[in-house]
Amino acid sequence: MSTATTPSPEENRHARRFGLPVATALVMGNIIGGGIFLLPASVAPFGTISLVAFGVLTLGAIALALVFGRLARRHPQTGGPYVYAREAFGDFAGFLAAWSYWITAWVSNAALAVAAVGYLNVLLPVHESTAATIAAALALQWLPALANLAGTRYVGAVQLVATVLKFVPLLLVAVGGLFFFDSANLGPFQAGGDSALGAVSASAAILLFSYLGVESAAVSAGEVRDPRRNVGRATVLGTLGAAAIYLLGTIAVFGTVAHDRLVDSTAPFSDAVNVMFGGSWGGTAIACMALVSMVGALNGWTLLSAQTPYAAAKDGLFPKVFRHKRRGVPTVGVLVTVVLASLLTVYNYTAGTEGVFEILVLVTTFTATVPYLLSTAAQIYFLLSGRSERVDRARLIRDGVLAAAAFAFSMWLVAGSGYAAVYQGVLFLFAGVLVYAWMAARRVRAQAPATASAEAPAEADDAALPAPGSAPEPVKTGAPA
Repeated sequence: MSTATTPSPEENRHARRFGLPVATALVMGNIIGGGIFLLPASVAPFGTISLVAFGVLTLGAIALALVFGRLARRHPQTGGPYVYAREAFGDFAGFLAAWSYWITAWVSNAALAVAAVGYLNVLLPVHESTAATIAAALALQWLPALANLAGTRYVGAVQLVATVLKFVPLLLVAVGGLFFFDSANLGPFQAGGDSALGAVSASAAILLFSYLGVESAAVSAGEVRDPRRNVGRATVLGTLGAAAIYLLGTIAVFGTVAHDRLVDSTAPFSDAVNVMFGGSWGGTAIACMALVSMVGALNGWTLLSAQTPYAAAKDGLFPKVFRHKRRGVPTVGVLVTVVLASLLTVYNYTAGTEGVFEILVLVTTFTATVPYLLSTAAQIYFLLSGRSERVDRARLIRDGVLAAAAFAFSMWLVAGSGYAAVYQGVLFLFAGVLVYAWMAARRVRAQAPATASAEAPAEADDAALPAPGSAPEPVKTGAPA
């Protein structure tokens, strides 16, 4: 553990704890990236039964949010799932949570940047040149990273502004679309040939990952004011806000764009805006909204990608360089994350094969669920082992039901990842086992000298004792024989 130092006035000026509004914006901004702009078209082939899947997933996400809130009250430290898993199951489980979450963060940042360039191309023809495309993708990654390096004060400001700029237009489309709603556009309730349960499961597999990010406030609990209270509130409020945007937006698009057109749409929100207000300016408007949305998500995920390694490094489970913190931000973690994401982005554009990148992105959907499973299992462990705070029976039962529901939701996320993602995700986790072995060995070696010096006096005392089975020497009284 590094020794604590008193922050300088310069540090205090740039480092500022998040209040409830910024913490809520962090959760909402990280849950909703750019996927919302394609979701209505993605689930349209299943019919309006996909809204049932939305409802089920929302309940699962809220249960997970409530569990994170309860865990944060008990352990309000930076690291979130890492802290909970390590406290319940030891160093190895904590490392797996930190390792898998870190992989998820930097690979997802690369994916967000690549997707954002696609929307930027609507405004600027960057795709005409590979060099321009790479430069744009790297700029979209490094600008949020620079905001993070400037301090938590600026991270919070960027996140709050991006969230407002993102959700005001989305709400206008979602709410405004209800005034142009035509039930004739909805199409069949169940469009595919599967059973009702099969249709819900199939559409849920697409929607499952729309709620990744509910843990955002818990991961940054150390930077939240009054985390025992505000982390849980921000997590639930942010999840509810994101769910409202998802549901209202999807219903509005379903009701304004004809079903047969929506199934083949590549820009469903643009089509909805064009129907509502006429013209063809919807594509430009949606591109601007998507860029703001993704930059806000990159800003928040960049911070989260550094927080978990920072917490693990303090406990000796990640290299100690990740403990370096300046202006409230783990700067080394931010830099390592953005460099890795940048290298992956460049590889994606120069290798000429999108398949590799798509596989890596799919793997992150599995690695993201590992911390969820460990966190919900930790909550169940705390409740069953009697390590929870003193609560009445009604609350204990309620917390147990929520934890079980959140665990089932997390397992559903794993199942929705697909066999290939689970298989390759496990390989990523096993690669981390080697890193854990290295760090654990270093910890033992570092503790060995102190242990040896502490045991030396005891060994000297043991040498003065008679050997086992030998007769004790007569006690000398000092009297003459």
